[in-house]
Amino acid sequence: MKFEQDIELIEALALIYPNSKRNTLRRMLTSGRVMVEGVIIHKAKHLVSSGSNITISNKQTAAKNIPAPNLKKHHSRIKIIFEDEHIIVVNKQAGLLSVATDKMEPDTLHSRVVDYLKSENEKAWAFIVHRLDRETSGVMIFAKHKWHKEYLQEQFANRDVHRIYHALVEGRPEKSSGTINEWLLEDKFLKVKAVKKNHPQAKEAITHYSVEDSDEYASLIQLTIETGRRHQIRVGLANLGCPVVGDTIHGGEGNPIGRIALHASSLELLHPQTDEPVRFEAPIPFGPE
Repeated sequence: MKFEQDIELIEALALIYPNSKRNTLRRMLTSGRVMVEGVIIHKAKHLVSSGSNITISNKQTAAKNIPAPNLKKHHSRIKIIFEDEHIIVVNKQAGLLSVATDKMEPDTLHSRVVDYLKSENEKAWAFIVHRLDRETSGVMIFAKHKWHKEYLQEQFANRDVHRIYHALVEGRPEKSSGTINEWLLEDKFLKVKAVKKNHPQAKEAITHYSVEDSDEYASLIQLTIETGRRHQIRVGLANLGCPVVGDTIHGGEGNPIGRIALHASSLELLHPQTDEPVRFEAPIPFGPE
């Protein structure tokens, strides 16, 4: 499709697909499906000149455009998924804080990554981009430079990052797939609960889910999130009647595997230096027997 005046690419896509959500349009961009004059463009605010031709490829073709990151050997205290001179991506273990709180805990994933980087260059640093709950394992990315941190955080804030989680839950949801849309409130004791939309401190939480496998006791569920609220997956699944295995805070019965069965399995975004889409994955450490 061609436009008669200059227009931002995301706005052009909104006109081409008027019934699609912005998150879906951004997903088209990050997955390499959108081309302007035959060139793949990933930036939502890319200015399309009048008369330029915009084409959309299918998902199968676009998947070939996303490079698989090179794996790196595991370090003794962190599991490195990918590293270059701009970012480091690690597989966080369950039970380890992502970053220190105001209590200044000495041992966190962030401190371990900093120690690793400083062992190779004493001037190096790991800048915090996002967080995972202490109990959650999986993919986390750190930036090595402040300007890269800011660009990555902008992608998170704009909901341009595609995040996939997996959870092992008790039972099975009534529907095999769906969307959990709730308004969450975190109290002074850091407990999170769903409240009415009109609560002044409530924040919207949007979670999409689909059942991948199940048996008579548990189900393995894939989840994608549009928002990054604390405990949004755990609260949402509990309210579906299927608490995450091991999550006794939100209704789980016991802790049979010694951890909360929630894992950040995939992270897809634009590389802060090259602007190319990259996907990082961490294998799922649990599943129904």
